Amino acid sequence: MSIDGVADRVETILRAAPIVDGHNDLPWAARVTCGYDLARLNLRDTAGATHTDLTRLRAGRVGAQFWSVYVPASLSGQDALAATLEQIDFVRQMAAAYPADLALAFGADDVAAARERGRIACLMGAEGGHSIACSLGALRMLYALGVRYLTLTHNDNVPWADSATDAPAAHGLTSFGREVVREMNRLGMLVDLSHVSPETMRDALDVSEAPVIFSHSSCRALVDHPRNVPDAVLARLPGNGGVCMVTFVSAFVSEQCREWGLELDAYVREQGVDPADRAAAEEPAAEFLRRRPRPRATLAQVADHVEHAREVAGVTGIGLGGDYDGCTDLPDGLTDVSCYPALFAELVSRGWSEGDCELLAGGNVLRVLRRAERIGAELAARRGPSLARYTADGLPGH
Repeated sequence: MSIDGVADRVETILRAAPIVDGHNDLPWAARVTCGYDLARLNLRDTAGATHTDLTRLRAGRVGAQFWSVYVPASLSGQDALAATLEQIDFVRQMAAAYPADLALAFGADDVAAARERGRIACLMGAEGGHSIACSLGALRMLYALGVRYLTLTHNDNVPWADSATDAPAAHGLTSFGREVVREMNRLGMLVDLSHVSPETMRDALDVSEAPVIFSHSSCRALVDHPRNVPDAVLARLPGNGGVCMVTFVSAFVSEQCREWGLELDAYVREQGVDPADRAAAEEPAAEFLRRRPRPRATLAQVADHVEHAREVAGVTGIGLGGDYDGCTDLPDGLTDVSCYPALFAELVSRGWSEGDCELLAGGNVLRVLRRAERIGAELAARRGPSLARYTADGLPGH
């Protein structure tokens, strides 16, 4: 097929099924770059200050975005909860500031309504269980404010669940962790298993009555990074109905980039600096970079992860979660949110059908969202709601 023919097919696909991306950290980038001041951050064109702006979202054929209302694990308790609320507030302010382009979405029907009006649907996901401060009441209030998934951990363990990048403590989910998953099911909130340990993944799959997601993870069989999903877990997604949303982070999709990152961390430690302390690590990292240039990941490697996830989890078990504005290094060809069509061009060139591409683009995650909503309503009816259910306008539903 000619280049023009591929481009035409991709345009047809993404017109029928715009991208629904699982994870974008623009809210935290806005906090860091401009203190949430939308007057200072022109979201129509951020001039390269971020990976994301409205012009590039339109060029990337993004129809819905789960904005991560992330706070770092260095915050805990009430500090983490307050910062999460600030992140939610920013997403709401952003949607209000650009009403011709953005629309808040609290469910799958809202995504469809936004699309009909030519808007990009704004969903929210909280990245890390520390955001609820070990409180089911806080979890319920995040849901009431529009948060539609919770990533059970970030890079560090929480008291009730183990992270993929911390030393095992709970060895999966504690009894309270299981209650968190059950309450998320009852609310209709998606259980996000990116960042968690394989034991936590398995425990959550054992407990959850609703489909789970991985909002931004790739395949461990291709790159042995702890943030990636083992095949044994991917193979459980068809039975659960869940989705692995393949991410674009270079160290997750390229083994060479992963190994380079490990060497960088080792060098920084040799200089007596903790790699997690980004400010202190800046100088030794720059010295390492002069000695060892960073290898480049490629768009084709991301496509390899998408194809592997399809092979193991099935075509109904895949999606995309770019992690734009949440990482510093992205593959060549996928450097900002305008680049999604290039990935689909690669997949079409590999023989992907229009139907399979539409499922990947957003069909699968919207199915999961609808299923979680239905199960939540059923569980609330069966068990009795502890909180009124909420509709997109924030008023109690009936």
